[in-house]
Amino acid sequence: MSAPSADSARDALEALRQEIGKAVVGQDAAVTGLVVALLCRGHVLLEGVPGVAKTLLVRSLAATLELDTKRLQFTPDLMPSDVTGSLVYDARTAEFSFQPGPVFTNLLLADEINRTPPKTQASLLEAMEEHQVSVDGTPRALPEPFLVAATQNPVEYEGTYPLPEAQLDRFLLKLNVPLPPREAEIDVLTRHAEGFDPRDLEAAGVRAVAGSEEIEAARAAVAKTSVSAEVTGYIVDICRATRDSPSLSLGVSPRGATALLAAARAWAWLMGRDYVIPDDVKAFALPTLRHRIQLRPEAEMEGVTPDSVINSILAHVPVPR
Repeated sequence: MSAPSADSARDALEALRQEIGKAVVGQDAAVTGLVVALLCRGHVLLEGVPGVAKTLLVRSLAATLELDTKRLQFTPDLMPSDVTGSLVYDARTAEFSFQPGPVFTNLLLADEINRTPPKTQASLLEAMEEHQVSVDGTPRALPEPFLVAATQNPVEYEGTYPLPEAQLDRFLLKLNVPLPPREAEIDVLTRHAEGFDPRDLEAAGVRAVAGSEEIEAARAAVAKTSVSAEVTGYIVDICRATRDSPSLSLGVSPRGATALLAAARAWAWLMGRDYVIPDDVKAFALPTLRHRIQLRPEAEMEGVTPDSVINSILAHVPVPR
């Protein structure tokens, strides 16, 4: 069979967003962010209060993809080897053999990632950045595509370990999963009253509509999406403005700038264009940059938020014509 075309790959990813909508209501921005991360070979941190369908969102994404998926519940007693795998002694052969951990999959749902100690959190760093795991000095490649979708609760701090800046920077996007608006919440309750079971996505009609071939075709098309010098300069100006902001103690690094470029290119392609415009950059500035900046304590006490700082910068940085 021939590889799918760029147009058929785009259609498959559009169908993917519609399939997820059969199970998850009112979270279109988060669904779009997951698709963009998939195209950019990036990872996603989903943050929201309990009960807003963070886990269901990732499970629904897994159901729409013909890919291997695993879920890992992060707990305070989870060890690094529980994530990456370990060497196990085989008495029959008198040798050690490697038993892969749950990270050896295409889509890893890391549930409540901030509930496990830093040592275990760090076991994901190499996997997320280099798509490989080193055990006993031997690097082992992870399957492609590989996406970590991690969830965390922003209101429960007891018994949690906040992710350090180095690990936050490994996530392409931080997506806030808000409470749904009233009409969407009514839709959720109506579906449950009609028999919807979030544990049975197949019964809800969610089906697989894309696989690794469509994802590779889409990634190849995104890589051909052109970016003008003016748009590149616009991205750099936004990121440099965060380093000069009086409200921030830490601005966006060059890695953050490249992440914004990648997300803007993927969004431009999903919108049917082979070139990036400033609006594409604005569309993904918040999810790409909000977790890469750090507020000064005095600004935080005054009610300043990362999103408000980025919005202010977007309002003041000149937009190329």
